[in-house]
Amino acid sequence: MAAKAKHRRPKSTPLARRLVAVGTGGAALALPLVAATTAEAAPVAHHAPADSAPATTAAHKDTPETYSVVAGDSLFKIARAHDLSGGWKKLYRDNRQAIGEDPSLIQPGLTLTLGAKAEKSKSTDDSQGTASTTASKSAQSGASTGAVPASAKTYSDNLDGWIKESLDVMAAKGIPGTYDGIYRNIMRESSGNPQAINNYDSNAAAGTPSKGLLQVIAPTFQTYHVAGTSMDIYDPVANITAACNYAAAMYGSIDNVNGPY
Repeated sequence: MAAKAKHRRPKSTPLARRLVAVGTGGAALALPLVAATTAEAAPVAHHAPADSAPATTAAHKDTPETYSVVAGDSLFKIARAHDLSGGWKKLYRDNRQAIGEDPSLIQPGLTLTLGAKAEKSKSTDDSQGTASTTASKSAQSGASTGAVPASAKTYSDNLDGWIKESLDVMAAKGIPGTYDGIYRNIMRESSGNPQAINNYDSNAAAGTPSKGLLQVIAPTFQTYHVAGTSMDIYDPVANITAACNYAAAMYGSIDNVNGPY
């Protein structure tokens, strides 16, 4: 365990907290580059077959959308802003060659290829319905034995789902903490905003601002990061789990934290 040091910012005044929230909400996002508009096909010559179709239309239609990274971006932030199917993990897999081995290190100016948006179609609904039915049957089967298979577990993409997923990771790793303890601290630290950042306290002045749901600084996140979660400090589950791991080492549990820690 690293020597105990000041990992958290001192308790701020209500005015300071309002300033932090305003600063956080004002983070700028670069708009994605829009794929070139499909050019209108030239009139078909009289001697051309009636069923011929311009090849360029299909090519332009299938051209993937791209996004240019700006300062302050993270894969989680980009995937969430563009509602990408598969989230940041799919975005990383699609761009791994350009990004490198560490998904948390994306440089401004890097062009990313964006995958399909998470939009519903009839075939998607049908497959989801089948998966839901299978998961439901598995859950019912598991209930009779007192356990729900991990494959049947899904989490909503919101604060409730992030906390529950983190709690399952923590349980597997032996990290103590409860839903109420995590929720209470999140609401005090970030009001539930996974992109929250404190640019005003002593940590920020030292170049390590507190970030994410539980306002963790980068050195603490790296030291207490839990294997199996994202290396992106803004990722909700990774941020919660690392913070709870730190709180367990310093205070016994996140449940024992009732103020700046």
